[in-house]
Amino acid sequence: MPAIVYAFVVSSRQLVASPDAAAAALVASSLGGLALAGSADYLTLAFAQAILCGIMFALTSVLRLGFLANFLSKPILIGFVGGLALDILVSQIAKMLGVKIDSGGEFVDKVSGLISGLGTTNLTSLAMSVAAVLVLVLGRRFASAVPWALIVLIGATILVVTADLKDAGVAVLGHVDAGAPSFTWPVISWTLWLQLIPSAIALTLVTMGEGLLVSRSYGEKRGYPTSPNRDLMAFGVSNFAAGVSGGFAIGSSTSRTAAMDQAGSRTQLPSVIVGVGTLLLMLFGTSLLENVPSPAIGAIVAVAVIPLLGISEFRSLWKLEKFEFLVGAACFLGALLLGPIAGIVIAFVLSLINLARRAANPAVDILSANDSPDSSLLPLEPTVTMTAPGVIVLRFAAPIFFANVGVLEDAARKAVTRAGAGSVSHLVFDLEAVTDIDVTGAEGFGELLTWLKEKSIQVHYSRMRPEIRDRLAHFDLIEGTTSFGTNRAAIAAFADPQRQPQRQPQEE
Repeated sequence: MPAIVYAFVVSSRQLVASPDAAAAALVASSLGGLALAGSADYLTLAFAQAILCGIMFALTSVLRLGFLANFLSKPILIGFVGGLALDILVSQIAKMLGVKIDSGGEFVDKVSGLISGLGTTNLTSLAMSVAAVLVLVLGRRFASAVPWALIVLIGATILVVTADLKDAGVAVLGHVDAGAPSFTWPVISWTLWLQLIPSAIALTLVTMGEGLLVSRSYGEKRGYPTSPNRDLMAFGVSNFAAGVSGGFAIGSSTSRTAAMDQAGSRTQLPSVIVGVGTLLLMLFGTSLLENVPSPAIGAIVAVAVIPLLGISEFRSLWKLEKFEFLVGAACFLGALLLGPIAGIVIAFVLSLINLARRAANPAVDILSANDSPDSSLLPLEPTVTMTAPGVIVLRFAAPIFFANVGVLEDAARKAVTRAGAGSVSHLVFDLEAVTDIDVTGAEGFGELLTWLKEKSIQVHYSRMRPEIRDRLAHFDLIEGTTSFGTNRAAIAAFADPQRQPQRQPQEE
C-alpha cells in the first residue's frame, strides 16, 4: 500500500520510498524500550508511529516547512544515522553468532550481553553467517546487478530444510501470517501516543532531510522539476497507508533509487510493481518464509547497515573541518548512548550553535581602491590602509543582528582609530552582503553612527538593496547619510575634488 500510494502522489520520478535501513534502525531503537520486539504490542506501536509520521509529514507539507530539513547538515545526518546503525549492528551480530541478547535494551547492555554470551556461540550459525557475508560482499563487488541478498536467503533456507539445521540450534524466522493486509487502526492509550511523538518527529526529520536532498539531486541530474512540499505530502500519505495496513514508518532509499537510475528507470512504475509483487507474496508465498534462518537475515542486515556507520565520511570530515567532525561525533554518541530522541535534540542544538557561531563572526573587510579586500582589521595590525585619501570603505558580509552587531561596531571603530586622528573624513559602509537588520542590530548600528558623527566623519552607504534601504529608513538610520554605487574611483573623487577618477570601460 505505501509504495503504490507514494508512486501516485510524489513529484519525483525516481525517488524510491521504502523501509530503509536508517528508518528501520530508528524504529527498532525507539520502540525497544516500550514493548517486547516481535510482540503484538510492539507491532501496534509501530503502526501508530507510522501514522504519526504520516500526520507530521502532511503538516510540514501544508505549512511549507520543508526548510527545516536544512538544519540537518551532513555531519549531523552522518553522526545520527551512524549511531543508530551501530546500535542495530550489535543486534545483528548476535543473530549471526546465535547468541541471545535483549535487542530492545540500551546499547551498553547489548554489548555487554553479546560479550558475556560469546561462550554460547552456535558454530553452525557462525559458519552460515560467514558464508553469507562472503557471498554478499564478493558478489556485489563483481556482479552488483545480481540480487545477492535474495540468493543468500533462498540458499540458506534450502540448506536449513535439507540439512535439518534447526535441530543444530539455528534459529529461523517462524510462522508468517498469510493474506492481504487488513485495514485497522492501532488501539493504544493516549500516554503511549504521546510517548511515540518524539520518535515520530525524529523519523520525520531524518527522512525529510535525506528524501528531499535525494529527490532534488536526481531531478537536477535528469532534468525534471520536483516539488519539495508535494514530496513531503507523498511521504505523509505513504506513512499513513503503512500504519493503517500493517506496516512501520518508511523513508527514502538512496541505494534503491540509485539502482533504479542505473537500470534506466525514469518513472515510479517499479514502485507499483514492487507493491503488487509484495501482495502476491503475502497471498501465496508466506510459507516459503518460515524456514528463513536468522543468521542469514542478520548477515544481510549487517552488510546493509555497515555503510551507514559513516566511517569514510567521518574520515573526510576530520580532514576538511575539525569542528564539523566534532558535531558529527557528538550526534553519533548521543544517538548511540542516549537514544534516538536525545540524538535528534543534540543534532538540532549543535546545528543552531554552529549556525550562530558562523553568523556571529562574519567577514569584515576594508576595500582597497581596486575592490580587493584588505586584511588590516586583524587585531594585531597597528595601522589601517584607507581605500582613498580620507576615505574608508568597510564591507560587512552578513545580516546585521543581535549576535554580530558588536563585530561591526568594533571593526569600524578600530578602522577609524588606527587610521590616525583626523585622517578619516568619510566612512562608506558597503552593504551589498547585508540582507537584513533587526532591532538590536539597528540600535548598535545607531550608536556607531552617533560615534562617527562625534568624530566629524561623514557616513555613506554603498550598494544597498532596496529592502535594506527600507529597513534602515524604518529604524531612522538614513538621515544625514548619502549613497553610492560600485565605482570606487567615484568615491575617491568625491573625497578629493582635485582627484579625477580613472574611468575604465568595464567599470562603466
